Amino acid sequence: MTDDHQTERSWPGESLGLPEHGPGSVAPLGARALAFVIDIVLAALVAGLFTAPELPKNWSLLSWFVMTAGMVAFFGFTPGMAVLGIRVARIDGTSTVGLVRAVPRTVLTGLVLPAVAVNADGRGWHDRAFGTVVVRTRGQAAADRSAR
Repeated sequence: MTDDHQTERSWPGESLGLPEHGPGSVAPLGARALAFVIDIVLAALVAGLFTAPELPKNWSLLSWFVMTAGMVAFFGFTPGMAVLGIRVARIDGTSTVGLVRAVPRTVLTGLVLPAVAVNADGRGWHDRAFGTVVVRTRGQAAADRSAR
């Protein structure tokens, strides 16, 4: 603590009541980025199934968008997030993100900058705008090893 008017956060998510380590703590940016890459590759492969022998071109963007928005809305995670042990959670404690939040959040994620411009709590613009945070679902060591 610096004084009565300002407080320093000891870890990302502290001001949200999240733990410093382990399940429920803020997921590291590296894990989120790797999950994004895994999802992009998977979306391109899925789109490629429908466009072969041609490359999927922009169809992979549609595939990524539908996969991401739908899975985050109803399950809280994408395949890449599941592999890395992270998920999207609402900060108000509601169990599902829902389509109303997941669709515009996914649009902002696709623009990349809103997702990488994070604050002290490790939340990008897209998370702050829609009341979400990306958290770990398993122990810190496992998620960190997966992100390397």
